[in-house]
Amino acid sequence: MRLLGFDIGGTKCAVIVGKYKEGHITITSKQVLPTNLKMSPEEMVDSLCNIADGLLQGEKVDRVGVSCGGPLDSNTGRILGPPNLPGWDDVPIVKPVKEKYNVPVFLQNDANACALAEWKFGNGRGFQNIIFLTFGTGLGAGLILNGKLYTGASDMAGEAGHIRLERYGPVGYGKRGSFEGFCSGSGLAQIGYTLAVEAIQNGTRPLYFPEGTTADKLTARDIAEAARQGDKTALEVFQLCGSYLGAGLAVLIDILNPEAIIIGSVFARTEDLLRESMEMAIQREALPGAAKCCRVLPALLGESLGDYAALSTALQ
Repeated sequence: MRLLGFDIGGTKCAVIVGKYKEGHITITSKQVLPTNLKMSPEEMVDSLCNIADGLLQGEKVDRVGVSCGGPLDSNTGRILGPPNLPGWDDVPIVKPVKEKYNVPVFLQNDANACALAEWKFGNGRGFQNIIFLTFGTGLGAGLILNGKLYTGASDMAGEAGHIRLERYGPVGYGKRGSFEGFCSGSGLAQIGYTLAVEAIQNGTRPLYFPEGTTADKLTARDIAEAARQGDKTALEVFQLCGSYLGAGLAVLIDILNPEAIIIGSVFARTEDLLRESMEMAIQREALPGAAKCCRVLPALLGESLGDYAALSTALQ
């Protein structure tokens, strides 16, 4: 079965062609392009389809999957104004793609699509109840419950990043002290900036914060590199983030009782810096019986996760 996937993001998009056979996906070709927000959504979709035609080289496609940040309506195939795609308001993306290729076309938000990918082809294989957390620019969740993708009454299930963990704290999802505020790439940078200012006022300059550094230039990667060199403030940033990660996971563990929680992006790259404080918080906060049967794992598909996510959406 030949699959076509579109992975649509605020910074870049990807067109992926793959083959599905005997429970395995093989990616045969791919092209990445910058997201051009000066184009209308319709023009951008046309551009993606033109690229797809070039990759397919006249071969027929059997199914198409579209992965995109929410909010969206997967049932009607409409993108409903994602914050990282200004102007993409009520875009009926499935209809024109279906008319062009005359095959089934499916739409999912990126967290749900990644949950499907890790469940079928990654660290979620063999489980019937898993949670996937993006932990990238933001924090979203995809839920596989009792062997099925769970999307909720209005396709809004899994917006874990909006949970408030503290009254005050770093801002994520438009909310101070949110799960996303503490546990995302931008959240780590906010924590790093705050702790760096405190350290400097106490006479110590962190490695990741050379003179002239501004809040908008600081990244989670900078802080991770300093932490691996033993920088005390950088290590404190990850200890704090890991502790809040564990507290947030404990809420999900208590409510949904999953067999596994699979976390991508920042966690997959910095697990060594986050796991100890995360596990301490889970043991402190979660019900022992629920915590005991839940494994916390990094995403297995790594940098290819977005590609597999779009193609897995085609298979749903």
